[in-house]
Amino acid sequence: MKERIGRLVGEEHARYLQMGTFHSVFARILRAEADKIGYSSNFTIYDQTDARSLVKAIIKELGLDDKVYKPSSVADRISMAKNHLLLPQQYAQSAWATDDTQQKRPQVSTIYIRYAERCRQANAMDFDDLLVQTWVLFQTHEDIRQKYVEKFQFVLVDEYQDTNYAQQAIVYQLTKERQKVCVVGDDAQSIYSFRGANIDNILNFQSQYQNARLFKLEQNYRSTQLIVQAANSLIRRNERQIPKNVFSKNEHGERLQLKPAYSDKEEAMIVTQDIKRIRRQDHCSWSDFAILYRTNSQSRSFEEQMRKDNIPYRIYGGLSFYQRKEIKDVIAYFRLIANPNDEEAFKRIVNYPSRGIGDTTVGKIVQTAQVFGVSLWQVIKEPVLFPMDVSKGTMTKLQNFRELIEGWITRLNTEDAYTLGHDIIMNSGISKDIYSGRNPEDISRQENLEEFLSGMQDFVEARREEDMADQIYLPDFLQEVALLTDLDSDEGDSDDKVTLMTIHSAKGLEFPTVFVVGLEENIFPSPMCTNSMRELEEERRLLYVAITRAEKHCILTCAQNRWRYGRMEYDTPSRFIRDIDPELLQVQSEGTIEKVSFERNRNYRSDGPEWMQNPRPVATQFKADPKPRVVAPRQPEKPVDPFGPNFKRVYNAVAPRPLATDPSPSDLREGAKIEHQRFGIGTVTRIEGTGENTKATVEFKNTGTKQLLLKFAKFKIIG
Repeated sequence: MKERIGRLVGEEHARYLQMGTFHSVFARILRAEADKIGYSSNFTIYDQTDARSLVKAIIKELGLDDKVYKPSSVADRISMAKNHLLLPQQYAQSAWATDDTQQKRPQVSTIYIRYAERCRQANAMDFDDLLVQTWVLFQTHEDIRQKYVEKFQFVLVDEYQDTNYAQQAIVYQLTKERQKVCVVGDDAQSIYSFRGANIDNILNFQSQYQNARLFKLEQNYRSTQLIVQAANSLIRRNERQIPKNVFSKNEHGERLQLKPAYSDKEEAMIVTQDIKRIRRQDHCSWSDFAILYRTNSQSRSFEEQMRKDNIPYRIYGGLSFYQRKEIKDVIAYFRLIANPNDEEAFKRIVNYPSRGIGDTTVGKIVQTAQVFGVSLWQVIKEPVLFPMDVSKGTMTKLQNFRELIEGWITRLNTEDAYTLGHDIIMNSGISKDIYSGRNPEDISRQENLEEFLSGMQDFVEARREEDMADQIYLPDFLQEVALLTDLDSDEGDSDDKVTLMTIHSAKGLEFPTVFVVGLEENIFPSPMCTNSMRELEEERRLLYVAITRAEKHCILTCAQNRWRYGRMEYDTPSRFIRDIDPELLQVQSEGTIEKVSFERNRNYRSDGPEWMQNPRPVATQFKADPKPRVVAPRQPEKPVDPFGPNFKRVYNAVAPRPLATDPSPSDLREGAKIEHQRFGIGTVTRIEGTGENTKATVEFKNTGTKQLLLKFAKFKIIG
């Protein structure tokens, strides 16, 4: 940015600009003024790892249960409080502390106070302190504030819609007298409230600063005209916004496409087929495609299908599904049960979740195994033959672990992979550990675990249906996973790969072709974001951001059926699909899959494209106090633990809709057209066998040819 400004005004003038992120600019100020607030200028800046480590140490010193006071969750809580300028003593008297007590974590305020004291003793600030201490400096030293008011006579803030309460408060400290401030941003792209970003900062700017002028930069240089118009029709459904009429002078382009699928399996196949089709048609690269989803857990089905179709891909800003820690931990349990001599699996999970078997004990097990030339498992299985120098209490813990694993080994070839896998996750303590947190990182782990179980259930049911019931056990599932992970597409240095990412990660990026997948209720909008209009409008902005990443093609998908909590559930299309002008959306559907209702809302005009130039009126003024207002951060709902004894369904999904009442094999004929619950529309090409052994070979439109054992198959005859 400095180079670009230099080209406009000259390098000599640009040299004197003070420019940087909030944190870097304020860090320079604090280095110069540290002594005014009790620090020395050589203070250390703690990163997230340092901060969490200190919080963990304090929790241990206070004798608190780190399962209740998870260091990462407590550190995130303190961070959010700082971003709202809640100092330690204030926090203890605030509604935040009351909420902590209700969540059975009443000592968070004590941890916060001690954390702040320890940071000061160590002459250290964390990243949040760079904001908080700057605000404190200006608040308590008027002469210093005036010094920087004089120095920064003109202030420009970019991406203003992403600023939090603390950042806006400091900007106000620097600009309230002169009011020479320019902020740049797009309220329609405010999607980070979970990090503390406050959309009110940009919506209320004109009320906070007298004589403020609004300049609308409405030309979109990225997308085709129809993509821009479709995005406009969506975002106009938000009440709280600065109204804009974004336009494009690019080519007219094609309408958005909506492709409903019968299941997440068919959805993934539709996407990969479209990628191959458009790549041939447009003569483009793999890197010209992006698949955007609401949550990280949704990557699984697309990763698996692209591996099968040899499509190279990368996970942007994250790990491949089977490389995520919580998934690798579960798979390590499965591996040890299938093969107790698996040394790496043993070492990974012998003390996860924590059962008091530390690194010292594991080291002794390894040393003993090497001396006697046996596996680690044999050492703890036959401690008399392979003696170790460990205490009686430690030996008891090892034997308890051995008995736990042996209990599952006896069921290895009698219970299917899903049934046994679910029990392992529940009774090993993994579910209790993963469902004990509430921050976004914890929620993501929970979603990944649920998706993993859904994949296991799909694996079992598909093999039963395809007459492979002798291959539904845990070793079979592990073999499938091993084959998939062996084909990990991140091998090689080529950048020519399809990009998979969450929509939050996609902000600021662009691709010729974008797929926005999983557009169903309970996924998008997220069920945790339907409690208020404020949250729901942010979800709508999130879809707006997704659509506007596309340059030429924007394809939306939704699935009618998905595995959840061990059963197939029926979902309705996202309410946001109905917010898009139907004249700008092409729906591709066949068979009796439920069609999306696109009747116009009465607030829409019925005269077609002209409506784009005459949107329904939206309030342009927002009441605001002249001083920044604290808006409490959105707190996720208490996570649902499907493994807990009191589990109740909280999703709004309708119970799975039966496609048929077990059609008799005699009802099916070669040439018949069927609608399958997961594979979609297909034509029967062959029938063989009799009675319970009757099989049908079916050629499905999107999912290929399948051989179905009719006594397990879920379908209905439609022609």
